[in-house]
Amino acid sequence: MSQNPNKYDAFAAMRIAEYRNLMIGRFLFIMGLRMMGTLVGWWIYELTNEPFAIGLIGLAEVIPAVSLSLYAGHVIDISEKRKLLLRGVAAYLACTLVLLALSFSVSEEWVYAKTAAIVIYCVIFFTGVFRSFTGPTFGTMVAYIVPRDLLQNATTWNQGTWLTASVTGHAVAGFLIAGLGNTGTLTVIATLVAIGFVFMTRLKPKPALNEPGEQKTWESVKEGLRFVFNTKEVLGALSLDLFAVLFGGAVAMISVFAKDILKVGPVGFGWLNAASDLGAIMIIIYLTFFPLRKQQGKKLFFAVAGFGACIIVFALSREFWLSFAVLVLSGILDGISVVVRGTILQLRTPDQVRGRVMSVNSMFINSSNELGQFESGVTAKLLGVVPSVIFGGSMTLLVVIITWFKAPKLRKMEY
Repeated sequence: MSQNPNKYDAFAAMRIAEYRNLMIGRFLFIMGLRMMGTLVGWWIYELTNEPFAIGLIGLAEVIPAVSLSLYAGHVIDISEKRKLLLRGVAAYLACTLVLLALSFSVSEEWVYAKTAAIVIYCVIFFTGVFRSFTGPTFGTMVAYIVPRDLLQNATTWNQGTWLTASVTGHAVAGFLIAGLGNTGTLTVIATLVAIGFVFMTRLKPKPALNEPGEQKTWESVKEGLRFVFNTKEVLGALSLDLFAVLFGGAVAMISVFAKDILKVGPVGFGWLNAASDLGAIMIIIYLTFFPLRKQQGKKLFFAVAGFGACIIVFALSREFWLSFAVLVLSGILDGISVVVRGTILQLRTPDQVRGRVMSVNSMFINSSNELGQFESGVTAKLLGVVPSVIFGGSMTLLVVIITWFKAPKLRKMEY
C-alpha cells in the first residue's frame, strides 16, 4: 500500500543529512555557549564578590553583539557562509581555551583575582564580536539547505534545538561546576564546541549571492534595513517580539517574587525560573508534530497578547501553583510566537538580503533581552516590583493593539 502523500512528516527537515549536521553542530555550540554564560557569572562572583560585576558580563558581550549586527549582516551576504560559520565557531573555541588556560593559572595562584577578572571581561567582549556573526549565519544557512516547502518544519526544529540546548546548558553547568570546578567545566565546554565544529565541517559551501564590492558597506546595510521597514509582516513580527520581551521581562524579577512575595525559597525559585522554558519546550515539541495550518498571523497576535496577560496574572498572584502555571503558559505562548516569527522571516526574506535581515533579527533579540532586564530594574525601582511587572504586561498588550491596526498584512498572513 502506498503512503498517503498528504500525511505530514514531522521529521522531514531532519531527514536531510546536511540540515541534521547543522542542527547537531548548533545544539553542541549553543549548549557550550550557555554553559559558558553560567560558568563566567559564577567565576566572576568568586573573584570579586560583587553582584554588579556579574551585570558587567552581559554588558561586555551585548555591546559588540548589538553594535556589530548590521555590519555582520553585510559581511554574511557577501561571504561564503560555511567558511564564515566555521571561522566564528573556531574563534569562540579559541576564547574558551584562553579561559581554560586562565583557570589553571588562577588555581595555581599565578594570576591575581583582579587581573583574572579583567581578562575574563576582555574574552567575553570578543565572544560578543564572534556571536554577532555566528548567530545570524546559523539562521541564514537554514534556507540554503532546506527546500522552501519544508521551511516551517525546519524553523520549528531550529528553534527547538536552540531552546533545548540553552536550557540544558544552563542546567548542566551548575552540576559540572559543583563536581568538576571551573577548569573541568571549561574542558567540557571546549569539547562540546570542538565536536560541534566537526559536525559543521560536513556542511557544503554556500557561496555568496552578492559579490564583494558590488555595494558600499553602508549602502548594503541600508538596503537590509529598508527591506525590514518596508516589509510590514517582517517589521510587525520583529516589533511584537522586541516589545514583548522588553516590557514583559517578569523573569528578571522572579527571584524577588520567590523570596519576598511568594516566600517559597530557593527550591520554589528554581521551579519558577524553569517554568517558562518548560512551557516553551512543550509547545515546540507539539508544533513539530502538529504545525499551525492557517491564520498564523492572527495566532501570533493572540500569543503575544496572551503572554502579556500571563505577566499581569503573575504579578497579582500570591499562590505558588498559580504563578508557576501562568509562567508555563507564558512559555507556551512565547514558543508559538517564536516559531511563527521565525517562519515569517524565512519565507518573506529573499536570499540576497537574508544575512542582513537575520542580523537585524539578532540585534532585536539581543537588545530586547538586555534592555528588558534593565527596564525591569528601573521600573521596579520607580514603581515597586509588583506595579512594574503589571506595567510591563499592560504595555505588551498595548503594543499588540497598536500593531494589530498598523500591520494588517501581518494580521492576515498565512503560510
